[in-house]
Amino acid sequence: MKFEIGDFVFAVDDDIKGRITKIEGGNCFLLSEDGFEIAYTESELVKDTSKSEGLDFSRNFNSFLGENTKEKKAVSKIKISNKKKKEQPPMEVDLHIHKLIKNQKGLSNFDMLNIQMDTAKRQFDFAVSKRISRIVFIHGVGAGVLKSELEYFFRKYDNIQIKDADYKKYGVGAMEIYITQKAM
Repeated sequence: MKFEIGDFVFAVDDDIKGRITKIEGGNCFLLSEDGFEIAYTESELVKDTSKSEGLDFSRNFNSFLGENTKEKKAVSKIKISNKKKKEQPPMEVDLHIHKLIKNQKGLSNFDMLNIQMDTAKRQFDFAVSKRISRIVFIHGVGAGVLKSELEYFFRKYDNIQIKDADYKKYGVGAMEIYITQKAM
C-alpha cells in the first residue's frame, strides 16, 4: 500500500494510531496521538479510512487556498459576525410625587412640581452621562402641568425628540424622549 505524508494510520501489531509525518527509505514516521514519532515499515501500517482526506477539512482547505491565490484573498476577507444588535429597553423615571417622597403633607402644588422637575433634570443628566438614548418619564394624568413643564424643558435641546410613550405599557400619562448623542 502506498502512503503519503498526512495520512492517518494504525499500527498492525500495536495499539498506536496517528499521522504520517515523513517517509524515508521504506520507513514511515508516524506521529502518534501521544506526541511521539515512531518509525514503521509500510507493511506494519494500515490506513485509517475513518479519517480520510475527504473528512480532513483543514487539509482540503489549505490545499484549496494554495492552488488559487484569488480565491484565497476572497476567502480571507469573509468575516462572520453572530452579534445581533439588541435594542436596550428605555430608562424609566416615575415622577408620581408619592414615589419620590414619603410624605407630601404641607407641600404646595408648586413645591411638588419643583421636586418632580428636579428629579427629571437629575435623571436626564444621568442618562446623558451614561449615554442612555431612551428615557420614559411617567408623569401621570392630571391637569397636564408636569407634562407641559417637561416638554418645555426638553425643547431647549436640539438633540432631543419627544413623543408619547407606548400606550399599551404606560397608558396616556407618559412621554418618551430620544437623545441623539455624538460619537466619542
